[in-house]
Amino acid sequence: MSDEPRDEPEDEFRDMLRQFLAGNSDIDPSKLASAAGLPSDPAAVQQLMAQLQNAMQSSTEGVNWDAARTQAQEIAGKANLSITDQSRASLEQALHVATLWLDEVTALSDSAVAPRLITRTEWATATVPVWTQLAEPVAVSISDALTEVLRDQAPEEMAGMIAGASQLMRNLGGTLFAMQLGQIVGQLSQEVVSGGDVGIPLLEEGQAALVPQNIADFGEGLDIPLDEVQLYLAIRELAHARLFRHARWLRLHVISSITEFARGISIDTSRLEELASSFDPSNPEELRNAMASGALIPPKTEQQLHALARLETTLALIEGWVDVVTAQASSRLPRWNAIAETVRRRRATGGPAESAFGALIGLELRPRRLRDAAALWQAVTDAVGQEQRDALWSHPDLVPTSADLDDPAAFVARLLAGDPEPDEMDQALEDLLREEQTKDGDDQPPVP
Repeated sequence: MSDEPRDEPEDEFRDMLRQFLAGNSDIDPSKLASAAGLPSDPAAVQQLMAQLQNAMQSSTEGVNWDAARTQAQEIAGKANLSITDQSRASLEQALHVATLWLDEVTALSDSAVAPRLITRTEWATATVPVWTQLAEPVAVSISDALTEVLRDQAPEEMAGMIAGASQLMRNLGGTLFAMQLGQIVGQLSQEVVSGGDVGIPLLEEGQAALVPQNIADFGEGLDIPLDEVQLYLAIRELAHARLFRHARWLRLHVISSITEFARGISIDTSRLEELASSFDPSNPEELRNAMASGALIPPKTEQQLHALARLETTLALIEGWVDVVTAQASSRLPRWNAIAETVRRRRATGGPAESAFGALIGLELRPRRLRDAAALWQAVTDAVGQEQRDALWSHPDLVPTSADLDDPAAFVARLLAGDPEPDEMDQALEDLLREEQTKDGDDQPPVP
C-alpha cells in the first residue's frame, strides 16, 4: 500500500477539470464555448478557458459576475467606434433643443445630472451591474440545481467526489451563466440608442445617455435627415430621465419587482436530470440550447403571473407617458411621426439579444399594454393638463392601475371629480404634521 497521501475528493475533481482545461480531454473546447453561448473562434475559446480556470480558483460564495462584465466589454469593443467631434457637436445641440421643447410640455424639471454621450463599450460597462442584479436569482438557482442533479445522478463511487466539489460546481455553473449574460449585454450594446432604450432604468437616477454610433445606424435607411432623428431620440431619452428623477420611488420599484419575480423562479430539475443522463460531452450544444431557450424554467406560477402583470403595467405606464410627452415635444419635426412609428415597431419586435435575456430569466421586458397606456396618458392630458398629469407620478398610490388601462374614461372622471379621500393612515399623518407645526408656532400649511 502506498504511503503517499491520497488527494481529497475535491482535489481529485479539480485535477480532472484542470486536465480538461489543459486540453487533455475528448471534449472539443470550441464546442464548450458554443455551449456557453460564445463564438467558437480561438479568442473566445481562450477566454472561456481562462474564466473557468478563475472559477476553479475562486472560494467565494455566489456568482462571480466579472465574467459577465469581461464578456460584455469584449463583444461591445469589437465594433466600437469613438465619438467624433462632429457627432458630439450635433448631439449636444440636439440635447439642448430637446430640453427647451420638453420644458413646454411637461411639468417635470430637467435632471440635475448632465446627459452623456457614450460608446458601446461604455454602455455595456455602465449597465452590467443592473443586468447582473436582475439575473442573479436565476443564476444561483441554476447553479444550485445543477449541483443537486449531478450529485443525485452520480454513481455511488463518485458521491464523495461530487459532494466535496459542490462549491466548485456552483462556481463553474455560475461562470457559464455569467458569460451568457455578458454575451447578451454585449449584443445589446450594438443595438440600443440610449440609456433608457430597453425600457428599464439601467443607469443611475436621472442620468440620460445617448449612443451616437447606434443612433447613426438607427437613422440609416429611414430617408429622414439625421439631425431630426437625433433630436427625436434626444427628446425621448431626456423625457425618460426626467420621469425617473421626479418619481424617486420608481427606479427601485421597477428593479425590485423584476428581482422579486426572478427569485420566484424554480429550475426544472427533471429537465436537468434528462440532460445529465443523456449528456454527450462531444456535443454540449444541447445544454446551451436548454439554458438559452428557457427550457429549464418551468411555467410561471399563479403568484408569478400576478406579479408579472403588475410589472408589465408599470413598464407600460412609463413607456406610454414617454411616448405622449415625446409626441408633444417633437411635433415641430416634419417627420416625427415616421420616427415614432419606427421606434414602436422596433420596440414591439425587440432584438435577438433582448429575446435571449427573456429566455435566460423568463421575463419579457417589452410592455404588452403600451398602446393602452399611451391612450390613457393622452386622455388625462386632454382632460386635466400636463401639470396634474405629471403629479400622478409623485406617489405609487396615485399612478393608474391595470383596471384604469381597461377603462381610462372612468379614471379621468375620478380626476375631474377632485382628489380622492385620503385613507386613514394618510389622514393620521396629516393630522400629526399639523399638530407638530401648531406646537412650533408655524402657520404654514402642512407638507402634502
